[in-house]
Amino acid sequence: MIKRSLIIFLFLLQIIFSYSQSISKLSIEIEKLKSDEALKHAVWSICVMPVKKDTILAEYNSTISLVPASTLKIVTTGAALSMLGGDFKFETKLQYDGVFDSISGIIKGNLYIVGGGDPTLESEYFKDKKDSLSTTDKWAELLKKKGIKKIEGAIIGDASIFDDNMIPSQWIWADIGNYFGAGASGLSYHDNKYTLYLKSAAVGSKTVITKTTPYIDGLQTVNNVISGGNNDNAFIYGAPYSYYREIQGTIPANKNNYEVEGSIPDPALFCAQSLEISLKKIGIKITKKPTTTRALREADEYFFSNKHTLYKHNSPTLNEIIYWTNFKSNNLYAEHLLKYIAYKKDGIGRENEGTEIITAFWKNKGVDVNGFFMNDGCGLSRSNVITTKTEAQILRLMAKDKNFKAYYNSFPIAGKIGPLDNFCEGTSAKDNLCAKSGYITRARGYAGYVKNKKGEMLCFSLLANNYDCTPPEMKKKLEKLMIAIAEME
Repeated sequence: MIKRSLIIFLFLLQIIFSYSQSISKLSIEIEKLKSDEALKHAVWSICVMPVKKDTILAEYNSTISLVPASTLKIVTTGAALSMLGGDFKFETKLQYDGVFDSISGIIKGNLYIVGGGDPTLESEYFKDKKDSLSTTDKWAELLKKKGIKKIEGAIIGDASIFDDNMIPSQWIWADIGNYFGAGASGLSYHDNKYTLYLKSAAVGSKTVITKTTPYIDGLQTVNNVISGGNNDNAFIYGAPYSYYREIQGTIPANKNNYEVEGSIPDPALFCAQSLEISLKKIGIKITKKPTTTRALREADEYFFSNKHTLYKHNSPTLNEIIYWTNFKSNNLYAEHLLKYIAYKKDGIGRENEGTEIITAFWKNKGVDVNGFFMNDGCGLSRSNVITTKTEAQILRLMAKDKNFKAYYNSFPIAGKIGPLDNFCEGTSAKDNLCAKSGYITRARGYAGYVKNKKGEMLCFSLLANNYDCTPPEMKKKLEKLMIAIAEME
């Protein structure tokens, strides 16, 4: 009896020792960061939870509010999947007002592109590279098959499903003229971005814009970019609906067709113009210039009219959209999801309402949202703050959601192609850990899932703000924490 008790005691002691040893590896890394000189002026946080149990395995500053950068997308995409469902599709309509004379093929009225909040129209992430026809080319062919030969009116882009303020209130001036600062329009097209191609020469010399793709009618760009440096340090400045742009900064010397991407001033108008070009290419005549319902309202020229639907265009599924939102950290997609959630409840997509609805959604699920202040859906604003405890709780809840597979699969995997390639090499975290990364100036973070040595799924959040080291150095410090989480038993 004594021998049996001794065996049990030694077995339990081994378990305790093994567990404490695995915990100590993470504890050691946490203690190292606490005394790290590069974090002397910083605030950083970690929270690790098991997926199957509502408890915290390891934490430091887990209730301190920090800027999450793009890790905020786990909050937005999780809410969208839970609220809308993975099979949800956005819908865009082609409609006309007035009368369609099917004999003559004439629409005596206007043709409307009624946006449904779809961010994927002519998006590079869903474009078949072998397909030379644009989305509007395909729409034009469909309209031709319906017998339309002439439109005695205008092509009108209708983005009214969302409010006209495309940019969240706390985004900075240096961001909003660039592709990553493109605002969400109720009728977005071509990822709401264009590409400037620049030619650079010797260091210190002025660059030249050689072309713009796609062509943006009326766009005026003042080029003050200089040749120099090793990276793309060129930024485009300009406001929504304004066609004046200034580009400043540097690009590497002696480059041909160096690409810098900017945000399209008015996506709904651009979509209408694109459809007009597509229609004219196949011989369909339009008597008036393209416009938008917003422009008509501002000119006091918009009047409600009964509209008739010619065609409905459906987006890819939300599961597919979520994949690109998280994997490529697509700001535009995240903002569309946020605004559409607001539209579903309030009848119009507004940023403030969207953030309030998402925050309330997670609170009602039991998430501790104290210290969580949401300003946008993507994390570009520095006014966003959240705790690592809140992010870990959301990840844990999503693991029990019926849409978890799509959510989980949208996170980049350590050591695989994507944002986490060459990450956690030679460790148990490689091909195991998956995480949404986030980075803006002086803010870096990771939030995701990893299996420990026992094969148990853990969820974690790591955030660091205002560190003195370089961003790559901060990345390495957080990588060590994540490796230690993967080695827990």
